[in-house]
Amino acid sequence: MNRKIAVVGLGYVGLPVAVSFGKHHEVIGFDISEQRIKELKEGFDRTNEVSDKDLSETNIVFTADKNELKKADFIIVAVPTPINKHNQPDLTPLLKASEYVGSVMKKGTIVVYESTVYPGATEEDCVPVLEKHSGLKSGKDFFVGYSPERINPGDKIHTFEKITKVVSGQTPEVLDIVADVYSSVVKAGVHKAATIKVAEAAKVIENTQRDVNIALMNELSVIFDKMNVSTKDILEAAGTKWNFLKFSPGLVGGHCIGVDPYYLTHKAQELGHHPEVILAGRRINDGMAKHIASSIIKKMLKKGFPVVGKNINILGLTFKEDTPDLRNTKITEVIKELKDFGLNVIVNDVEADPIEAKKFYDLDLKDIDELNTEEVLVFAVPHEDYLTNKEEYLKLVSDNGLIFDIKGILNDSDIKEGQSVWRL
Repeated sequence: MNRKIAVVGLGYVGLPVAVSFGKHHEVIGFDISEQRIKELKEGFDRTNEVSDKDLSETNIVFTADKNELKKADFIIVAVPTPINKHNQPDLTPLLKASEYVGSVMKKGTIVVYESTVYPGATEEDCVPVLEKHSGLKSGKDFFVGYSPERINPGDKIHTFEKITKVVSGQTPEVLDIVADVYSSVVKAGVHKAATIKVAEAAKVIENTQRDVNIALMNELSVIFDKMNVSTKDILEAAGTKWNFLKFSPGLVGGHCIGVDPYYLTHKAQELGHHPEVILAGRRINDGMAKHIASSIIKKMLKKGFPVVGKNINILGLTFKEDTPDLRNTKITEVIKELKDFGLNVIVNDVEADPIEAKKFYDLDLKDIDELNTEEVLVFAVPHEDYLTNKEEYLKLVSDNGLIFDIKGILNDSDIKEGQSVWRL
């Protein structure tokens, strides 16, 4: 493997990719955020995806100067691909990154996209931008590939090197080069997809499948809640069958499961097909925040607690456990609903950055010692610290209080006599 590698975008996906390659090769790590570059040069990763030790052991030139990319002939693009407020794909970061790459790209370069897109986006949306800003011809002067990211934020087991890497290339020769480059660091091996579109589609259906299955669990939890039967107990019983798929209900946020299906449905609708099952699953999952908030209000009223002006403690704000990632977190929608009912919501999160919480959601995170014992406590995100120190956090709810255990982290033995618990 004699390629000079650069990684464009050093977030939750790009940085682990760059670090993995940087342990074996010299790598250029580019990001438009000068603050991000400054922190990485100082050995600090605010996403907590890479340890200080791993950063110190890699050979990466961190830079915000796109001209450094001229030195590379194998450029990996790993920038966010979010959705807008209308749930439509927002390719702005991807196309902007393509502009940067195109403006400095030399002949013979291979550009591999890792960002989640709909099938066809690499060749139909990104390649024209690369051609326009480079003056080069795709398939002749430069080539593209696609290798979908599979990094799971907060997961220290299924890391970049340990997950089979799907790779694709514009030609069979380029595919072999892409596979060779990734094989140099990915111990789990690579899977050569038949085409770039196949690799793009594989990524979106991975998370679409999870989204639809979680939607089913969420709908079941709503039904069983009306029956006053424990969904947790039902799933434990059903899970004893060998082929039962062990999904659980919950809020579906973040930058993958709650976003990727909309890339597929967008393309399907462009082609004249209305994807009923996928969109139904999205509607169910997007509606769970309102269901949780209304359940909290109903239980409070049944308990005889006032609502307007009442304090309520919420533990957890990030989109999932053990990560500081606040992107597309659905806890904020629960909070908004509760505030609309007149509740005074007090939020703690042991992983989230208070500055980002304030910047993105105008929320003031409180330290644990700033929380008082209240009659309502919500375990919203099962961070390890909350699990390890359950007894301490349960002191934040009164002996006759209500506990809302969204992810089912509490056992019945954790609940005092006189307290009530509600789970999805």
